[in-house]
Amino acid sequence: MSTKSPLSDRSGWASGGAISELMAQAIANPDCLSLAAGFVDPATLPVDLVKQAAAEVLAAPDARDLLQYGTPAGAGRLRAAVLELFAMLEGVPTEELAETRGLTAGRVLLTNGSQQFLSLVCQALLNPGDVCLVAGPTYFVMLGTIAGVGGRAVRVETDDDGMTPAGLEAALDHFQTVGELPRVKLLYLVPDFENPSGVVLADRRRSELLDILDRRDPDGRIRVLEDAAYRELGFDGTIGASLWGRDRSDRVIYSGTFSKSFSPGLRIGFGLAPVELMQPLIDRKGNEDFGSAHFNQHLLARVLESDRYEAHVADVRRSYRRKRDALLAGLSEHLGDLPGVSWREPAGGLYVWANLPEGVSTGFDSPLAEAAQRDGVMYVPGELCYAPESVDPASGESRPRPTNHMRLSYGVLDVGLLREAAARLGRAVRSVL
Repeated sequence: MSTKSPLSDRSGWASGGAISELMAQAIANPDCLSLAAGFVDPATLPVDLVKQAAAEVLAAPDARDLLQYGTPAGAGRLRAAVLELFAMLEGVPTEELAETRGLTAGRVLLTNGSQQFLSLVCQALLNPGDVCLVAGPTYFVMLGTIAGVGGRAVRVETDDDGMTPAGLEAALDHFQTVGELPRVKLLYLVPDFENPSGVVLADRRRSELLDILDRRDPDGRIRVLEDAAYRELGFDGTIGASLWGRDRSDRVIYSGTFSKSFSPGLRIGFGLAPVELMQPLIDRKGNEDFGSAHFNQHLLARVLESDRYEAHVADVRRSYRRKRDALLAGLSEHLGDLPGVSWREPAGGLYVWANLPEGVSTGFDSPLAEAAQRDGVMYVPGELCYAPESVDPASGESRPRPTNHMRLSYGVLDVGLLREAAARLGRAVRSVL
């Protein structure tokens, strides 16, 4: 008689992920209009641009080499192109980045989307029981990534301008009081058009949060992970100042991706890390995949080396602005007269954060979720986006996760279907109110 081997602790830490539940819902309800999926607009996927770049890459004398394995750190050609793009976003030449911050292409790590980079950072920095401070709400997949390495995600007070300095101070005070400040290893922030809330971290707070860490943690032990997935997707075309650019202690780790601005199917993200973290991250990545898809990297490098990328991103921004406007118009028409129902108008990105009256749950097992399923529309329950632990600045106590919010994505559906999805959502909400 055989005995099954027990699973590892890590397999248990990663169980119960919200992504699995949402995917199962989508498969079980194929006729639903999805305001849940954070996918990009299918109409903006650059088929012609990729065909052209692929033909140019395959016409090169070294084309066979591009179909071979690459290296864990990524192709030098794309690492250099990413550095040029980052310098453009920062508004400085690459030479200045090298002279003032020591940033060269050697500190660019290419990954399978930015999610892999976020995972590698958590693996490299967090031991079981270590703490990552997050906004409330925050990117729910990151909460699963932290839990997957045995870490603790603890939410910090957040308002319409992002994480509050008082909230960060209170969190650090709390962990110092209970003797666990050394367990705080990471602060995770999405400064631009945050997933899920659409909030932009106020410019003054970007400096204030870093100043607090510099004062409270002068050795730079607490790292900041800046997730810039939506940085290029501001509807007015402006680019916010990065946390990385304000960092005086070399504590900020910068994560970027081409999934939202170009194509998620290419699976290319990147990260910029302090020198002492680069090799540990490369080693972890080497253990996982030997390196990201080599051909895809050269294809994207070809696009970035031309003037075609910026024009494409401008088209993407225009498309998302139209779709945001369509969803907001639909919400106003079908939900605008309901007391206690509101939403935030994002200035970029892919998401609208909606609020229902307190006591009205949006969870998977709630009456609203059942009504939405009957009416043929899907959303992400806001509860998923809150870390289970928190620190109240006033009391220092942990507060329960709010359950009356929804994340609505306008990425996948076209303008007409977005209005229909809003109508279906309106019927579902009215049925439970």
